[in-house]
Amino acid sequence: MAFEVPKRYRGTVQTLNVIPFVDVLFQLIIFFALACQLIATENLQVYVPDNCNFASSDDQREAQITTVTVMKDERGKSSFAVGSQKVELSNYDQTAEKVAELLDARLKDLPANSRVVTLRIDKDVPYAEAQYALAAVAKSTATDIRLAAIKDSTVAR
Repeated sequence: MAFEVPKRYRGTVQTLNVIPFVDVLFQLIIFFALACQLIATENLQVYVPDNCNFASSDDQREAQITTVTVMKDERGKSSFAVGSQKVELSNYDQTAEKVAELLDARLKDLPANSRVVTLRIDKDVPYAEAQYALAAVAKSTATDIRLAAIKDSTVAR
């Protein structure tokens, strides 16, 4: 027994209109391409000291984390960054002033009790050079400072 198509359906072709789908797809591609360009992540490589017995994770993160990073550059000289913005200066005396200005610009909209700065220092940076980052935090309007460290999973609390 053969299946027979009713006369009212004969000769009609079902088509799918994909133009609205393509329009939405292009708009999504443009949106995500622009959004990826606007996001500035902090991906500066820092090796913190080993055997940090007192490191703890912070489960209550603020909406905005302000970090100061001190790291070695390719020439072996210490360089500084506030967030993802590197500070390019020739001498260390101007570094504390410039880092403090950048910190104040980031902290100005935060309430006084949440002006916390996280300090990340590469383990190869001597204290004589890292002290300028501490001086910059002291000169800024920050109310608290945290030191970033990697917590070893084998260390007991």
